[in-house]
Amino acid sequence: MVKRIFSSESLFHKRVRKFRSCKRAYFSLWILMTLYIVSFFSPLLVNDKALLVRYENQYYFPAFSDLFGSFFSVHYDCTQFGQTEIFGKKAYGPPHYRELQKQYQTAMTGNRVWMPLYPYNPNENLMTELKQHPPTHCDSKHILGTDNRGRDVFARLVYGFRISLSFALVITLFSHVLGIIIGALLGYYGGIIDILGQRIIEMFTAIPILYMSMILVSFMKPSFILLCLILIFLEGWIHLTFYIRGEFYREKAKEYVLAAIGIGAGDFQVMFKHILPNSLTPVITFTPFAIVSYITVLVALDFLGLGLPPPTPSWGELLNQGVADLRHWHLIVFPLAALFLTLMLVTLIGEGIRDAFDPKPFSRLR
Repeated sequence: MVKRIFSSESLFHKRVRKFRSCKRAYFSLWILMTLYIVSFFSPLLVNDKALLVRYENQYYFPAFSDLFGSFFSVHYDCTQFGQTEIFGKKAYGPPHYRELQKQYQTAMTGNRVWMPLYPYNPNENLMTELKQHPPTHCDSKHILGTDNRGRDVFARLVYGFRISLSFALVITLFSHVLGIIIGALLGYYGGIIDILGQRIIEMFTAIPILYMSMILVSFMKPSFILLCLILIFLEGWIHLTFYIRGEFYREKAKEYVLAAIGIGAGDFQVMFKHILPNSLTPVITFTPFAIVSYITVLVALDFLGLGLPPPTPSWGELLNQGVADLRHWHLIVFPLAALFLTLMLVTLIGEGIRDAFDPKPFSRLR
């Protein structure tokens, strides 16, 4: 008779199974990951450049230049005021692919233009195409309307989603790395290092981040990198440092740490190879909620005019336009709906992670 050997399930696999059992969190993770990955291909889905142009039996890929660089770009030479011939049409700059598509269809010469699924760019001014003065409400061409500068709202929401989530992920990543390093040093060494470190952290917590952002933006040109650096070094790492410091204080007195020191392991090896893997519970638990806070911060800064420079697609900038004129409800409802759905997905993921890392279900004490 063959005996079946049952291998014990690790704590990590138990937590993964617990997270997958929370359906709303599990499906929210897949939905958010899918939307975020697809957003990186938005130049092929939402763009005013053609996916493919067939002109005189030659093929060009203008939209791929936004995704892969100039390798796929259409090569033409035009000066600011010089008129050139692009795909057989006189032009004073880059070709208007939607108009070119109509002309090719009418001419029936064999030339073709294939446009993206939604043929509008987030920074494209549509003043000449609109039948009324912008902002305009929803119609068959612009499903979410246009803003006060004649730009398509749906295109700006799509690109704004990628920017907002990337902004939050970058800040969360570097803030966590900085917070883990500082918290580990304070908790492991203690003593005078811990005392001085706590006083420095108290100085940083006293800095009003909003006023500091206003001061820095007043004499420095705001950018994605500048806003990330401000939030990383002035706010992001502080709160996580307290949790990591406490975890290291608790873990460094346990037997496995003493055993690692006894066999000759160095301080950094003990901290980051032995203690840190057993101290990541607060890091993983608070990460989704940190992402929520940073998305909200970016929207708030853009709303106040202190965020990303125009014409960067921004949810907060659209909200600012809507609040300035409440008659155009679509500039308030649709950005708020996009913000609400994104924050809800991240929050549901955070709740599932928090339940999965709850020590009570896996505790041996009953």
